[in-house]
Amino acid sequence: MISAAARDALATFLDHQKSLRGASPNTIDAYARDVGGFIAFMTEHRAEPQGLAALARIEISDMRAWMAFTRGREVGARSLARKLSSVKSFYRWLSEREGFDASAVLSARAPKYQRKLPRPVSPGAARDMIDTLDTQHPEAWIGARDQAVVTLLYGCGLRISEALGLTGRDLPLGQSLRIIGKGGKERVVPVIAPAIAAVDRYLHLCPYPMEPDVPVFRGLRGGALSPRMVQKVMARVRAQLGLPATATPHAMRHSFATHLLNAGGDLRAIQELLGHASLSTTQAYTAVDSARLMDVYRRAHPKA
Repeated sequence: MISAAARDALATFLDHQKSLRGASPNTIDAYARDVGGFIAFMTEHRAEPQGLAALARIEISDMRAWMAFTRGREVGARSLARKLSSVKSFYRWLSEREGFDASAVLSARAPKYQRKLPRPVSPGAARDMIDTLDTQHPEAWIGARDQAVVTLLYGCGLRISEALGLTGRDLPLGQSLRIIGKGGKERVVPVIAPAIAAVDRYLHLCPYPMEPDVPVFRGLRGGALSPRMVQKVMARVRAQLGLPATATPHAMRHSFATHLLNAGGDLRAIQELLGHASLSTTQAYTAVDSARLMDVYRRAHPKA
């Protein structure tokens, strides 16, 4: 059982991450699960309530025990690394606030894992998927809706959460769109003509009114469209077209970036369009080679 002091500290930490750091609701939920689970484990492991003084006494051996316990529950290396990152973030904040040495926690090493590179679909396959989406439902407006969503993913490089997060305030679509991405980071993305046309067609067919505060993309009964529904219809389409299981909604965003790069797009410009904080993330996202990355670096930082 988590002590009242630890529970209050965690709640204050989550408020700090949300209000001052702009963390998304999903990130806040992950922090709450990861740190809460860590404190609960330490309560059992050390057989004492984990108040603030007890949390400050965590040793390296305790961290090893927690990581071994977590791996023993069939948690993968990548998930464990994320949990450890959450715990470290909490301890950095708590140690600064309470004035104790958190090196035992902060020095814990995350397990190594193989980062999976994204697999974009070919330009032809992307077009075929978008065209086929329109035929998947007897209700014409639903087919138009699914086609419009995926056109935004592929044509503008949006995350599925960003596309489904559009509201009536974003209408009518113009030549650019202001997006609030991960961590509350804002970016402006250009909107290509086919995406504008696809959304306009959906809006013309949609039976529900478009009010400022309601989602643009609606489910069958008028509620917000679920990401799971988009994933399901894309699964049907890729099965029909004989495409691999990696042809997911998120793969359309990968494909946007990769196809743009292959057409001569600048890596730094693509980084901004995707909303990546680091160029190395964009490098992995597009599987760009190191030579091309260094070329971008040299052009961005020419020698005097």
